Amino acid sequence: MNIRKTLCAIAAGGAALLSSAAEEPSEAEKGEVEESPVISAEFSLSFDSKYMTYGVVDGKDPIVTPGATVTFFDWVYGSVEAIYDVTKGNGKRGGYGNRAGKYTTLDAIVGVAHEFDLGEGLGTLGVDFNYIYEYIPTCRHTGDGCPDTQYLNLELSLGDLWLEPTLAIERDLMADDGTYVNLEIGHTFALVGDGEEPTLTFRPSVAQGLGNSLRTKGYFADSSDGFSHGGLMDTTIKGEFELALCENVTLGAYIAYSDYWLDSNMRDAARAYNAEWGKSSDRSWNVYGGLALTVSF
Repeated sequence: MNIRKTLCAIAAGGAALLSSAAEEPSEAEKGEVEESPVISAEFSLSFDSKYMTYGVVDGKDPIVTPGATVTFFDWVYGSVEAIYDVTKGNGKRGGYGNRAGKYTTLDAIVGVAHEFDLGEGLGTLGVDFNYIYEYIPTCRHTGDGCPDTQYLNLELSLGDLWLEPTLAIERDLMADDGTYVNLEIGHTFALVGDGEEPTLTFRPSVAQGLGNSLRTKGYFADSSDGFSHGGLMDTTIKGEFELALCENVTLGAYIAYSDYWLDSNMRDAARAYNAEWGKSSDRSWNVYGGLALTVSF
């Protein structure tokens, strides 16, 4: 049995096992309303060519990120994910040192997410609100410790519109109490198959980030002397492919370009940050990509 068939068999078996936890609907209910599952789960494994945050390089070498999510009643979910370095000295700030084969962050996430029907014209509004506690185990051996971080995130999306706008708001509660906002627009094209579940899709998008002064100073001040203002941050152009290997298994790939086009002072700060932490040349832009495998139950 090849890998694809094995993954599909595992996903189908897991879906059947989880569905048995829900009560069987009555004959009258069948065919009228498709009920949400009591519990569902998703496992993912992603590979990124660089460790990117806000369009700048937090690690010049690849990272691997496994993750798992369990959702109850299609509303409440809990997740855990970890970022693993695959090389020595990946450049992440904070005295990380040699983290090859070790996790550099461990995130515990709880949240609520749901889609609300706004009627004809707007379609559905996707809402996702979550809390993240990010544990940073590295550099504790030095005695200085590394500060853990907490975040609040809110994401709003109108996925049925042609431009599929998504607004994401992130609030850092511990490191600098700063706020980052990102607005993305794009469109999903069916390349193979059609209807609601095509086999292969392609989604080009463009996104613009905005940070208040606390967020940008907290990120750039150490690398760029005298940096003291918020404003327009990263502009990202991305192309994403998604292949449905079977009903519950997908393989994704992306390539992206990020730069700080709209603020010259911010661009200088990004250039200094990339040079210091990303160990790259003195430039504000980056090209990167990745792969992700997702199995749902």
